[in-house]
Amino acid sequence: METTKLSSKGQVILPKHIRTAHKWRPGVEFSVEDTPDGVLLRPLKPFKPSRLEDVIGCAGYTGPAKTIEEMDAAIAAGIKATYDRD
Repeated sequence: METTKLSSKGQVILPKHIRTAHKWRPGVEFSVEDTPDGVLLRPLKPFKPSRLEDVIGCAGYTGPAKTIEEMDAAIAAGIKATYDRD
C-alpha cells in the first residue's frame, strides 16, 4: 500500500503506476463522492452520452442519403487521393 499527502491547497497526488495503469493524463476530471469508507474518485467521461436523435444531421450534409457502399467508395477515393503516389 502506498501513501500520499494532502497539500495545503487540498491536492492529492495519485501514484504514477496508478495514473499509468488507468491512462490518466493531466487534466482528467473526476467526480468526488464521500462514502462511509472514505472518498471515491471516478474519472468523468470526456463527453456526455448522446442520443442519435440529438446528433443526426449535425454534419451539415443536405443532399440525399448515401448508402454504406457509397460512403465506403468515397472514403477509399479520399485515401487514394491523399496517399497515392505517381
